[in-house]
Amino acid sequence: MLKNSKVIIIAEAGVNHNGDINLAKKLIDIAANSGSDYVKFQSFKAAKLASKDSKKANYQMINYNSKDDSQYEMLKSLELSDSDHLSLIKYCNLKKIKFLSSPFDVDSIDYLNSLNIDLFKIPSGEITNYQLLKKISTLSKPVILSTGMSTIDEIKNALYVLTSDKLNLNDITVLHCNTEYPTPYIDANIKAMLDLYENLGVNVGLSDHTLGIEVSIAAVALGAKVIEKHFTIDKTLEGPDHKASLEEFELIEMVKSIRNVELSLGDGLKKVTNSERKNISIARKSIYTNCDVFKGQKITDKMLIALRPGDGISPMEIPHVLNKKFTKDLKVNTKLTINDFE
Repeated sequence: MLKNSKVIIIAEAGVNHNGDINLAKKLIDIAANSGSDYVKFQSFKAAKLASKDSKKANYQMINYNSKDDSQYEMLKSLELSDSDHLSLIKYCNLKKIKFLSSPFDVDSIDYLNSLNIDLFKIPSGEITNYQLLKKISTLSKPVILSTGMSTIDEIKNALYVLTSDKLNLNDITVLHCNTEYPTPYIDANIKAMLDLYENLGVNVGLSDHTLGIEVSIAAVALGAKVIEKHFTIDKTLEGPDHKASLEEFELIEMVKSIRNVELSLGDGLKKVTNSERKNISIARKSIYTNCDVFKGQKITDKMLIALRPGDGISPMEIPHVLNKKFTKDLKVNTKLTINDFE
């Protein structure tokens, strides 16, 4: 299980470094400045991720070198070397933000495990990769599983493999996800998190590919334990994911808003809070006379009115006051006390 009482926020740098280690470090600066818990990259070798005849997705064609439809060549240009990984981890430590990277093959799992990362994030496209899932099942580290393009049955099958060795369901957080960049709001369907929770009995969260920050914030209100969101230094850069990513000011605002929302969720018990207690007598009312009244008069409803402040007898006691007799003469708009009637 992810040992964190707060929502875990993963700033997804992904491949928005464009193969440039210096740009990757600038992304770490942004993530650290935002207050995110993790900055996440992607660990792969193109030769072990895609065949040389793999074609780009439509959004990749639009956003990255539209003259070349080779997914393999695109991925090759976006690889991080072993030395890149070591440099980025060192820089993350300097900036006091946790490093994370998604593996796309078994060798990458072994490499990341050798770097002592504290959890594994499985991308949506690998949810049917038996060898990758089986390898992660042998490691005693928490797992975050994205579920874009998946049915409930496919997710159950993945969880079956993941829990076949050293892991159990308490070690796994399942992220609802829609794999389109950007995701249309109508397809975000964040209530699906509740379906995952009820059907699978796991912690849930959201990997959010919509534009803007409101969907991630709403997911926290629905119970997300993890939020993952792409970000970039500049949406206008060429690259497959830049246009569907947040820029720095948006990431900062998202993190701040999530922290405010999780504070506002409270413990779920209806009670008077310390901040509002002082306003009870100001906002509520007491029983006052609605006209001049005289000693010995029987009290009727028309003789009474509820007025602020509420530091006297509550108007909810009016049924118990009716038909009693006044013990003294009182002017209109006099606040009643228990000594004013018998």
